[in-house]
Amino acid sequence: MTCAIIDDEPLAATLLESYVNKTPFLTHCGTYANAIDAMAALSKSPVELLFLDIQMPELSGLEFAKLIPPTTRIIFTTAFSQYAIEGYKVNAFDYLLKPIAYPDFLAAAQRAVTATSPTPQAAEPTTENATTESSIFVKSDYKLLRIDFDDIMYIEGLKDYVKIYLASAPRPVLSLTAMKTLEDHLPADRFLRIHRSYIANMAMVSAVERSNILIGEKSLPISDTYKDKVLEYVNKRLLGGR
Repeated sequence: MTCAIIDDEPLAATLLESYVNKTPFLTHCGTYANAIDAMAALSKSPVELLFLDIQMPELSGLEFAKLIPPTTRIIFTTAFSQYAIEGYKVNAFDYLLKPIAYPDFLAAAQRAVTATSPTPQAAEPTTENATTESSIFVKSDYKLLRIDFDDIMYIEGLKDYVKIYLASAPRPVLSLTAMKTLEDHLPADRFLRIHRSYIANMAMVSAVERSNILIGEKSLPISDTYKDKVLEYVNKRLLGGR
């Protein structure tokens, strides 16, 4: 994946360059000290991934993010956590808080690659792991949270991030993760995509109606695209005939 770095702090930019250079699936295409210089270069030679600082003179990273093509994945790099929500609003793919450790950098870059160009080879272990693993880790509030499959009620997708509703918590877990990425890491025999914006834990379903399912007091829509899969799941478990 081609990438560029925009950061007005020389030490931070040098550190990110070293991380990019030792990551086999990243190709470094340029480092820029400000968004103005980067704009001219990237308009001629766009990159697939951008490591973008937020606080910069003349044009901030948040402002610059609104000017680049939506096909470019943005990973914000900043020392200020208060910009996280603003980062979500401009569809940032991820958000790294300085000082950035290489494991965090690598994990964010790997997610960007997987979400941009998933391959059949990468998808195969997911199905296999679904039968042996009982939980996943998701990044939320600058932490990696372990979430048990049995605790998930349903998942709601909102652009580039998701809300994971748990039986054990009053509020959902917010994570900057693509729905497709999350769907690929959930066991297919337990979780169904029922709508572009919803994945349901079918073990939590209390009733299935014509165009929606009930999980607790929550009614979730079933779109026409996924209706056949839901019916197939139900019919396999239906007693007394269809």
